[in-house]
Order: sequence, then C-alpha cells, then structure tokens
Amino acid sequence: MQLPLGTGTVDMSLPDCEVRTVERPGGETVDPAAAARAALDDPHGPSLGTLVDPGDDVTVVVTDVTRATPDDVLVEAMLDRLPDCEVSILVGLGLHRPMTDAELRAGLGEYADLAVNHDPEATVEVGTVDGLNGEAVPVRVHPLVAEADCLLSTGMVEPHQYAGFSGGAKTAAIGAGDGSLIGYTHGPEVLSHPNVRLGRIEDNPFREVVDRAGDAIGLDFCLNVTKGPNGFLGASAGRPRAVVADLAETARAALSVPLSDTFDAVIGGVGAPKDANLYQTTRAPTYLVLGDHNPVRPGGRVVVPARLPEGVGEGTGERRFYERLRTATSADALYEAMRAGYDPGAQRAFVVARTLREADVYVTNSERPEVVEECLLHAADRVEDAVDPGCDVLVVPDALNTLLVSA
Repeated sequence: MQLPLGTGTVDMSLPDCEVRTVERPGGETVDPAAAARAALDDPHGPSLGTLVDPGDDVTVVVTDVTRATPDDVLVEAMLDRLPDCEVSILVGLGLHRPMTDAELRAGLGEYADLAVNHDPEATVEVGTVDGLNGEAVPVRVHPLVAEADCLLSTGMVEPHQYAGFSGGAKTAAIGAGDGSLIGYTHGPEVLSHPNVRLGRIEDNPFREVVDRAGDAIGLDFCLNVTKGPNGFLGASAGRPRAVVADLAETARAALSVPLSDTFDAVIGGVGAPKDANLYQTTRAPTYLVLGDHNPVRPGGRVVVPARLPEGVGEGTGERRFYERLRTATSADALYEAMRAGYDPGAQRAFVVARTLREADVYVTNSERPEVVEECLLHAADRVEDAVDPGCDVLVVPDALNTLLVSA
C-alpha cells in the first residue's frame, strides 16, 4: 500500500505480517470558497458587516505554515464583507518560526503584502484570565491585535492533542501571544489534566482558558474550516466557541473510527505540511497513543514515515523541544523532570515522553535520521525496516485526521 510522505507517497509492503488498515475516515467534501461564503451568510451571532465601521483598523490573524488552512480563500471571503477600512494581516506563529516570503505568497496570495509575522517578543498586556485553579494568567498579544478596532481570525478546526480541536480563539490568543499564556496552557498542570485530550472540547481546561483569552483580546469574529483526508468538510463563521463546537461535531462524525483491538505495531501516515519537521511529526504517535483508544500493545511501537526537511524545526518551541529530548537519558527520567515545569514550547517533549513510556517510536524515510536518533526515537530507512516479521500491524493512513475511539 501507499502512505503519505511529504507532498507525495511512499510504497510499503509487509507480506510477513497480519495487517489491518483503518478505513480512511470520510465525510462529504465541500468547496472551501463556497462553504466560507455560505458560513458568512449564516453566522453564529452578529453578521461580519455589522461589526465593522468605515475607517476602522481591522486585524485578521491567520494560521501559519503548520496548518493546511486555505487562508487566502477565508481572508478574501471576509474582506469582501467589510466596508472601506484599514486591514492588517498577522500570521499567528505562536512560538513557531516566521514564514518566508514564498510561504506567505503561497498561503495568502494577493493578500501577502498585508501580512506581518508575529513576534512573541513584541507583545503588550491586555489583561488576565482565570486559570485552572482561579489563578490570574497574563494575556499578552501583538500590538496589531491589542490595538485593532475589530479583531478577526481564520482557523482550522482539526483534532488537537491539548485543545481537543484547534481553531476558534486559539488562532489569535495563542498564535498572536507570548510565552505567558502559551507557557501556562501548555504547562504540566494543564496538560496532565484528564480532560485535556485529543477530540475533547467539553470541560477541557486548556480549551476553556484559551476561549477566555479570546474574550480578553476582543476576538470579534472568526471564519474556520475543518477537513478530512479527502478534502474540506465544512466552514463555520461567527462567535469562536460556537464555530469550534459546530465544526468539531462535523469532524467527529467524519473522522471517528471505533476500535477495541491492540497491535504489535501501528503505522501512522502524516504527510505535508506536518512532516516538515520532527516537532510536528511527533503529533502522529502522541495522537495515536494518547487518544481515546490506545491501539498499541505493551512493548509495541508506532512507525511514522516523515520527510523532515527542516530537521527538528526552526522556531523557539522546536528548539526547546529538541534540547529536552536530546539531553534526556530516558523517557521516564524526562517525564518526571518535566512534571516540575518547563519553558513554553517544550510541552511537545513532555507529551512525547508520556508516549514513549507506552511505546517505542520509529521515524522512517526521513532526510534527517540523525535528528531522530538524538531525540529518544529510532530512525529506519523504510517502514519495512521498522516492523518485525510476524507482527500484528494496524495501519492508520491519516493519523492526524483519525480519531480512534473505544468500541
């Protein structure tokens, strides 16, 4: 069979193994431009045109290169509904690396000239929000967000390890924020909460704090999409909480796969843009092992083909992730050490350590196997080299868009 690798595929053959393939989740696909216009025609809450006055300073926060969001389509759909006003576009990087000029043009088309990369070192405080135990968590954001007369955002509502589903207020509150909110929401106290898990937004403290931060920064309106392996599944517009709830329901219906069995090896497909670096690629094993149903038997392994042209990744968070894993002696030691706290961005090392306590992880077909080996993971040239003959194997062709739920 074939698995995604970069923008293409890689062939895989396991004739000596008992192989089961998860049926690719589906759902009826839509044209994102038409769906965006329809969502704007029927928003959750006030229509976009009623929120903006002529001459207003409008900031639109968009997703970065790690999300497959059709930002050019969504921005165009929103700007078509606005009166004559001053528009700025801010790329919600969080602690990821800045987007290149070529990436901005590819993602935003004619609107790339309006775009500015977020700088987490240049933020202003707009207030605080209550944390998990009522503590005050500072909210600091880019000046284009803090000073906007009207704040809008795009977003991708897709399964997310911490938020349950991404999108909504997360694009602006996290993407345009600094280490204070990111450090708190991605810290060990929040991430170890039992309700902080893939596919769950109800009673999820990560999601709740981020939504409150969206209120604090004045996020007036968002236009989000959701997608499956075959394309976009829908769009929704308006109040951020309602948009996420709407599209999460659509995504769950299309992406959930009931499962009760466990396997010696689970092979997860990733592909572009997530397999550009190890930081993003490790979402696959953590999603599989730390989801509703862990399909890996004790002592088993997760195998992920990934190109990794950027190595570990180039942003602040990616570097902190790398240093934590590179200097760790074992997954157990790293997990225990990080329970005491860590710098914003290093949280992915924490969840990788949790995963490695349950299963080994192999990354195959990469351009940077040395980086893989430095990070408590195993590198192999091919998928076949990472799977022992005679194993029971589960193949999940689209690991980031599949919700394995207990049958």
